[in-house]
Amino acid sequence: MRTGRRGGPTPGDRPRLTIDGVARPRVSPLLVTRVCLAAVVANAVIVVTGALVRLTGSGLGCPTWPQCTGSSYVNTPAYGIHGVIEFGNRTLTFVLSLVVAACILVTLAQHPRRRDLLWWSWSLFLGIVGQALLGGLTVRTHLNPWTVSAHFLLSMALIAAAVTLHVRSREPDGPAAALVHPQMRRLVSLLVGVTVAVLALGTLVTGSGPHAGDRTARRTGFDPAMVSHLHADAVMLLIGLTVATLAGLRATGAPARVQRAATVLAGVELAQGAIGYLQYFLQLPVALVAAHVIGACTVWLAVLYLCFACRERVAVPVLISERVSAEPRGVPAR
Repeated sequence: MRTGRRGGPTPGDRPRLTIDGVARPRVSPLLVTRVCLAAVVANAVIVVTGALVRLTGSGLGCPTWPQCTGSSYVNTPAYGIHGVIEFGNRTLTFVLSLVVAACILVTLAQHPRRRDLLWWSWSLFLGIVGQALLGGLTVRTHLNPWTVSAHFLLSMALIAAAVTLHVRSREPDGPAAALVHPQMRRLVSLLVGVTVAVLALGTLVTGSGPHAGDRTARRTGFDPAMVSHLHADAVMLLIGLTVATLAGLRATGAPARVQRAATVLAGVELAQGAIGYLQYFLQLPVALVAAHVIGACTVWLAVLYLCFACRERVAVPVLISERVSAEPRGVPAR
């Protein structure tokens, strides 16, 4: 390390740790958190772009997989704008993979290394691999509505994993302590379950409606009006449970941040419900359907962050001997 006139490090030097005789750059907790947040955003964005592929009728813009055409891995002009849209969405999968790879790298470089963050980072990577394979199956089955549904629900699972990684990156590596009454924890868990049911029913609406992703793709065969009403009933149940949760949190004196998270969830659900009814009565215009997909991701994010807001992790005290061994050589422990 270079030194200035008074023997201190020069401003250009980055602090480094010496671990097992190897000098490694420090990775700040803020950097880890930001990279993990990028994984949340990237997973949500690719859901929306995937919906745009379907809404523009570009689901078979690349008619095969893993190649785009029978003789090329990239799009060719012969497939027009639909090929551009579908190939563009496939390309975003590589961008998402790079973001998740960055999560793995920063969690590996973090000191002390967190096994929980590494586990969730790798689970994201493996989930993306599974998502790519499922996407390939979806193309090869000519947009079978059931594989399209599974493709969307797996994306929701990846968003949940990314949110878990982001939240854990902001917390110490210690045991979780509840911040709300046990009954409220159960009610919030019920909210999560009902949200999953709403999302699953939403995929049935999609698989029964007109936006198949390609004019040759088959539908589920369910009556679109029937599944739409069933989906709407589940949404009303979700909103009712959210209002009850918000009232219960206030009655039991839950922390302000938990009440704020529940308020945000209620607001997002009301907006999403309004968009859903509007798109139904206007015969599913593309712009409103796209907004509804964005709303679905937002509702899912809001309920997940509410769930995590109901508890906090407590730092485990570090023994003095462990803290000293973690200090870089030549720097006294404080």
